[in-house]
Amino acid sequence: MKRMSEAKQKYEDIPIPEELSKRVMLEVEKAQVRYGEKRKKHRMVFVKRGMMAAAVAVALFTAGVNTSEVFARELQNVPVLGTMARIFTFRSYESETEDFKISVDVPGIEMISEELSGLEDSVNEEIHMFCQQYADAAIERAEDYRQAFLDTGGTEEEWEAHHIAIKVWYEVKSQTDRYLSLAVMGSENWSSAYSETKFYNFDQEAGKWITLEDILGEDYARIAEQSVRQQIKQRECEEGMEYWTDEWEGIGEDTRFYMNSVGNPVIVFEQYEIAPGSAGEPEFEIVIP
Repeated sequence: MKRMSEAKQKYEDIPIPEELSKRVMLEVEKAQVRYGEKRKKHRMVFVKRGMMAAAVAVALFTAGVNTSEVFARELQNVPVLGTMARIFTFRSYESETEDFKISVDVPGIEMISEELSGLEDSVNEEIHMFCQQYADAAIERAEDYRQAFLDTGGTEEEWEAHHIAIKVWYEVKSQTDRYLSLAVMGSENWSSAYSETKFYNFDQEAGKWITLEDILGEDYARIAEQSVRQQIKQRECEEGMEYWTDEWEGIGEDTRFYMNSVGNPVIVFEQYEIAPGSAGEPEFEIVIP
């Protein structure tokens, strides 16, 4: 993992604004440590709340964002996907203060079949909790960054010029008669190190959320890894970019993916997981014979 660690370190060593002193960098690093500790606590809380109703999660999300909120009055429905499920904007708001701007679109999933209503509730709860936790953590990071900036000599006017923005949104990756793939994302414009994407994949024919094993079979890890390695070799020849195949731990249950419009799974790697940061989040389509 040496090259990946070195690449991350080079990225983190890039100075943020020029007017910040070394002390600001230290303060920001402290904030990152605090965030990591709190994120672990958030994950523990999420597990404990696994049986909570989706309505409770939404209430917590509403209370967690201490800003003036403008909520959408109506659900913004998109076309029904097949006969089983559809995506809608459950809640949407934007808020702007002197310190930062936040924009949040929380998706919801509605199962057309009453037999799947329990599945709908559990997934919506997880999605809403993810949006809540990301927004809360992002606001806290922005506040820590602002305090560090001011404590080291920055002015309010200089801070306002940073235009800090936090965004939580979603994207429907595929809308076919069989598959529904949803990506829920969070990002902050002041640091690309803080971003997160979760994928939700639903098989409407089977009436369940699916894994790579459901799509590729018991030998899914070998099949997907072999395909990824072949594509990497081709990309290295065509693009001249080096991928870190010797440090890659392979495909597993937690490997992120979504279903594309032709019904193939697309593996999505984290930034720095398998290539330098300039590659972003590399994607590899696994073609099903």
